[in-house]
Amino acid sequence: MSTPVGRERDYIGYGGRPPHPRWPGDARLALNFVVNYEEGSEPSIADGDSDSEGGLIDAPSPGGHDLAAESMFEYGSRVGYWRLSRILGERNLPATAMACALALERNPAAAADIVTRGWDVCAHGWRWERHAELDETTERNRIARTVESLTRAVGQRPLGWYCRYSPGPNTRRLIAEEGGFLYDSDAYNDELPYWVRVAGRPHLVVPYSLVTNDAKFIRGSIATANEYFEMLRDSFDMLYHEGEVAPRMMSVGLHLRIVGHPGRAVGLERFLDHVNRHDRVWICRRSEIARHWHDHHQPSG
Repeated sequence: MSTPVGRERDYIGYGGRPPHPRWPGDARLALNFVVNYEEGSEPSIADGDSDSEGGLIDAPSPGGHDLAAESMFEYGSRVGYWRLSRILGERNLPATAMACALALERNPAAAADIVTRGWDVCAHGWRWERHAELDETTERNRIARTVESLTRAVGQRPLGWYCRYSPGPNTRRLIAEEGGFLYDSDAYNDELPYWVRVAGRPHLVVPYSLVTNDAKFIRGSIATANEYFEMLRDSFDMLYHEGEVAPRMMSVGLHLRIVGHPGRAVGLERFLDHVNRHDRVWICRRSEIARHWHDHHQPSG
């Protein structure tokens, strides 16, 4: 069979011999908390879309203007963000805000809090758009608009990129050509960063995860805070054990409108307290992982 148009697939990666990342402090694990700031960027009638986003409703969306779904998203920016900010802040933990630019424009107080907390920002697109369906000129303009908006919102440009939906065949090339990104996270295929060649030049990928991610609550595979805690704890414990010989990285995806609810957030607190009982864990921002790889693991060839 022929390969569809797009990036070449790599089924091998590091194989059974991953590089030793040499994380700071001889850490067994690099742990990154990703706070997804999306509320206000999802499809909505007010922004000219044909339907409201219904992804938080436990039934098929009726289509049209769904006021219930809108209010569920508003919970994330009105309440959930501040709960996650408090939980991480009380433990003095860094995080990465994976932010849709339009969403952050609509909540200057949250943008200011991100700056105060010292979180870095990974660009999550202008709004919820399917980059795979954008023509090259439109996508290039969206990327530029996203960078400009986020830079204005938090005072420094984003150093990473992650599409809200699947990237398109041009996305990685356009990100590399923009010139200011250290990495993209449009991949789920590894537990370490890796280099690819884009338009003849090296480009860093820092993979993300939809497994150690609170989206499992919405998809029905996790129902309680304790199930969430156990899944995160078990993932951490396995990686920590393996990290004595082969350290890796772990991304924990957090959404304001999902884990920001109290009966779920308590599971996150349990996990953070579990992590705190271990030494040799590098809890870091995503840009720090990318800079470390740029500095210590240059591409070969």
